[in-house]
Amino acid sequence: MARVPVAVLVSGSGTNMVALAEAAAAPDHPARVVAVRSDVADAPALARARALGLDAAAVPFDRTDRAGWEARLADDVAATGAGIVVLAGFMRVLSAAFLARWPDRVVNVHPSLLPAFPGAHAVADALAAGVRVTGVTVHLVDEQVDHGPILAQAAVPVHADDDVAALHARLRPEEHRLLPACVAALCEGRVEVAAGRARIRPPVPAAVPTPEVRP
Repeated sequence: MARVPVAVLVSGSGTNMVALAEAAAAPDHPARVVAVRSDVADAPALARARALGLDAAAVPFDRTDRAGWEARLADDVAATGAGIVVLAGFMRVLSAAFLARWPDRVVNVHPSLLPAFPGAHAVADALAAGVRVTGVTVHLVDEQVDHGPILAQAAVPVHADDDVAALHARLRPEEHRLLPACVAALCEGRVEVAAGRARIRPPVPAAVPTPEVRP
């Protein structure tokens, strides 16, 4: 099986990056993580990626030349041969110029049921709103913040005594489950996008050998 090279962009701790890399290490997963890149020079995710034997480096964000920084990041990612780019806790909004290099092949995981609670404080915002249910969304990325065709969602209940840490801890297993599955679907060509919506076709069942019948 030809495996699709994937680059992961991170800004923080990298738990979703680790979950994806560990899933992709299985021989039957169609993705292969070839690079981890961060906009933060000392992001803990980079050390975690190196501990997994991955190519990990920073392309530090330059607020004085955002377009130049993004172009350098895009060139760096392209040089790895990545066919899919995964945003796993990456805290920058990417432009149309970046996304055009991987059309419908840039994926984000977000800790809410989008379109509810976009942005960097989704878990705190859900708690402040008093919702009883929140969740996780994996989606294709467009130029807007936490926006684009939704690939998969999972609901998670909000408990009366939840704080941000407790709720995020219950969201994390769903992030770790959905992200590798959605990346696999993209790698296998099972994602269809039309009219701003995405659909994932089910996997093709493996052929079952026909028993040999002897006379």
